Amino acid sequence: MSPQMELVAITLDCPDPLALAAFYQQATGLEPHPKSDADFAGLNRADGLFIGFQRVDGYRAPCWPGQTVPQQLHICFKVGEDLDGAEARLLELGAGKPDHQPHEASRARVLTDPVGHPFCIVRD
Repeated sequence: MSPQMELVAITLDCPDPLALAAFYQQATGLEPHPKSDADFAGLNRADGLFIGFQRVDGYRAPCWPGQTVPQQLHICFKVGEDLDGAEARLLELGAGKPDHQPHEASRARVLTDPVGHPFCIVRD
């Protein structure tokens, strides 16, 4: 029998953990971790999943879809049926939208967070 693993945390490198945590908190509604600070911030989901943001001096944003600076991580979020509305809201919060969109536009979109990490939003 193979070992079972449960994902409990994902941590993203960034230049400003509190700012990036604020973006994802507004985007997802997750609760801020009470011990967040300028070097490491986090968000908690009710089921125990933790998303962390750690300060990296000299941070370089991923170059997507190119690999000059590899993306290293890609997160996907279900957003329900209103993909256009979710995209508009995320762009207002500070997300970016790369020109390259590898998916059918009615099914999924690739966006970038304020420090360049690519992520997908997908219809339910």
